Amino acid sequence: MAAIVSISMVAGCSLLGEQSSGDEGPIVVGTTSSPSTLDPAAAWDGSWELFRNVYQTLLSYPKGATSPEPDAAKSCEFTDSSNRTYTCELREGLKFSNGDKLDAQAVKHSIDRIKAINSDSGPAGLLGSLDSIKVSGDRKIVFQLNKPDATFPFVLATPGMSLVDPDDYPAKSLRKDDGIVGSGPYRLQSYGEGKQSVLVRNDNYKGLADRKNDAVTIRYFQDSGEMVKALRAGDIDITYQGLAADDIVELEGQGAGDKGLQLIEGAGSNTNYLVFNPKDPTSNKLAVRRAVAQVVDRDAIAHKVYKDTVDPLYSMVPTGLTGHTTGFFDSFGDPDPDKARTILSDAGITAPVPLTLWYTTDRYGSDTALEFKELKAQLEDSGLFTVTLKSRPWNTYVVGYQKGEYPVFGRGWAPDFPDADNFIAPFVGEQNALGTPYPAKEITQVLLPHSREESDRANVVKDFEAAQQILVDDARLLPLWQGKQYIAASEDISGGERSLDPSTIMMVWELSRKTSW
Repeated sequence: MAAIVSISMVAGCSLLGEQSSGDEGPIVVGTTSSPSTLDPAAAWDGSWELFRNVYQTLLSYPKGATSPEPDAAKSCEFTDSSNRTYTCELREGLKFSNGDKLDAQAVKHSIDRIKAINSDSGPAGLLGSLDSIKVSGDRKIVFQLNKPDATFPFVLATPGMSLVDPDDYPAKSLRKDDGIVGSGPYRLQSYGEGKQSVLVRNDNYKGLADRKNDAVTIRYFQDSGEMVKALRAGDIDITYQGLAADDIVELEGQGAGDKGLQLIEGAGSNTNYLVFNPKDPTSNKLAVRRAVAQVVDRDAIAHKVYKDTVDPLYSMVPTGLTGHTTGFFDSFGDPDPDKARTILSDAGITAPVPLTLWYTTDRYGSDTALEFKELKAQLEDSGLFTVTLKSRPWNTYVVGYQKGEYPVFGRGWAPDFPDADNFIAPFVGEQNALGTPYPAKEITQVLLPHSREESDRANVVKDFEAAQQILVDDARLLPLWQGKQYIAASEDISGGERSLDPSTIMMVWELSRKTSW
């Protein structure tokens, strides 16, 4: 039968239609975010979007939850009063997709190897509070922390802490091939780098996921326009990550050719920002960074480039999370080239200042190039900067910023977990997610440790406010905007509104086809 409406705007409510058993072929998901690696020990990036569906973690997020709950574990809890001893007991009878036993030793191996390998691109930085792991029998794991850390359960719920088979993942080196042996809801049947991941039901899975389908194929696109074209042609069923602003606006307005499609909108906490590399002789100058912060017009970026599908952001912690501030607006106010000129002249810096800005061509969608053209125009129109733009595909882009090759570069951030800590801690310290050491000792040695002693996160607002003011004063990280979540899908697909976890990763097991009406 024909659909009742051609475009549906859904926010937190169920879509009409019953769910099918998934016997009509795999659901095909399109995304512009392809994995940089298949080994969890080497990924602190968008690779997690695949990992969530093929690997398992001790804890994860049931649909609608914002706090982690046991997944591979039967139970997990702090077993002391100081938040320094965290104990988990596994479910009974866990197996990896190849039939090997998943026991306490496998959990210890999985986490220990992250620290042992200490990959530049890996999640070892999330384990700064972990001192040691002990096991008791086949099912009990005890994590001993070197300091109180109320966020540790959130860390264990990230796909960075995915559980792997010790027989297939070496203790001190990365797995080299394109295979995955996990214990998640699906197993990886085949993989083509930059092309697609073919997922089929993992019959050995025991965990929280209630799979609404038997198979999902994830197709990777270099360009959001090609992805939307494939959706309109019926070659894919649903999009995740990378919808361009023009496509969102057109889908909202029921543009020609969009009958039979739905647009799902949800709140988002993903952020976008500029990073200044302290190793670069120009970016290392505080006055240059502050002058850029004084010139950048976030409202223009949100309106002209993103058609108001994103919101201007003035702190590293996004709106909606405890600890959010408007620090950059409070300190710099509206864009003002004259104030920026004074900042430079007071520091003895002669304009125009040459800057090279780098961005990735394929990670965040096609609008990224337009965003950086707008940034270039804003900076050059001030008369204070001459800007060169350079770009690379994500896989090589990551390598470049980890080596410190870029003076100024763009990054996006989808949270590892929904806490203000995760919008500050990953970017500071000698080892961080950006590959650019940022000691910030007041943050790393005082404010964050103090905040992690407190289980009630409403009581740590002052710590996060103080940390963010340090970030504003240093201006080494310049927040630009906060995104919303948009999913475009065929009207035949149900579950899109339930499929995003708190870190905005798609849980593809929530997707299904509707039966006949």
